[in-house]
Amino acid sequence: MEDKPRYSRISDILDLAIFMSSKVQGVTLNEIAQRYNVSRRTAERMRDSLTCIFPQVDEIETPDNQKHWGFINYSISSLINFSPKEVANIEQYQRRTTNKELKQELGITVEKLKAFNKKHIDTVENNIELIMRTEGYAVRQMPQYKISYEDLSIIRQALQNSKMVEGIYHDKKRLIEPLGMIYGDKIYLVAKEKAKGEGIYNYLLHKFEKLQLTEKTFDKGDFNLQEYTNLSFGVYHGDILDVKLLFDKTLAQEASQYNFHPTQKGKFNNDGTYTLSFKASGDKEIIWHIFKWGKGCKIISPKSLIEKYKKYLEENLENY
Repeated sequence: MEDKPRYSRISDILDLAIFMSSKVQGVTLNEIAQRYNVSRRTAERMRDSLTCIFPQVDEIETPDNQKHWGFINYSISSLINFSPKEVANIEQYQRRTTNKELKQELGITVEKLKAFNKKHIDTVENNIELIMRTEGYAVRQMPQYKISYEDLSIIRQALQNSKMVEGIYHDKKRLIEPLGMIYGDKIYLVAKEKAKGEGIYNYLLHKFEKLQLTEKTFDKGDFNLQEYTNLSFGVYHGDILDVKLLFDKTLAQEASQYNFHPTQKGKFNNDGTYTLSFKASGDKEIIWHIFKWGKGCKIISPKSLIEKYKKYLEENLENY
């Protein structure tokens, strides 16, 4: 792994200060090396350079066996500001979401960010409005589900404090152990259910009624939400499929620039087509997505997915 040229080091050191300050438990050398695509030795030099500028950087005690470095009783907030583009990105997401409570909360966040940049408020406001006028978004057809801000707050408290939650789901009282939330067209609560054992399930958050935070605690173990979501194509979980798709010449370039799944690998073929492979569960969402690409996308494997795709097409054609 090659080290970066010298001229990029200053910006990296400043970015590292922000990155390190944003983590309660600090960061490891491996995380520094991965973020800046440098060797471990260069990661050590970056950490050492930062400690020369900020003597408040020190080793932080953590439960794992790795060494973490971070800021001890010190804030670098005076060095941080938000560009108009960064604020506009959040404001765009706020406009796009169909969840009314989340829309309101994001709106308050945007107001706080603008207030944080109050020294340049006129410039920030004008630039943000310019960006928002020139960067629109397509209207998405999707249902709107009502989730109260109170319910969101209960789930967030449960997640932060590893506390169980009681609620009615499909007309049944349940005691669940929240592990995370997945935002998509709908909001899914990833959780274990006490009565079901150690399995992990996805619940539609808007279908819960009478949610209550309990004082019962639970152990999350080594659950990692990102690793969990990476196993699926969308939010559905099941058997892991080794999927291989072939895109014709008309779609090859577009497909090569598309993010299908974190495990994806792709290559251009000699005839101008493009082969893409990934491993994931959730055959229904995979099929729905393949359908969007039309006849220019062909399933190569697995055979079980080909059969389910044919059945899906046949069942829908029966309606016409």
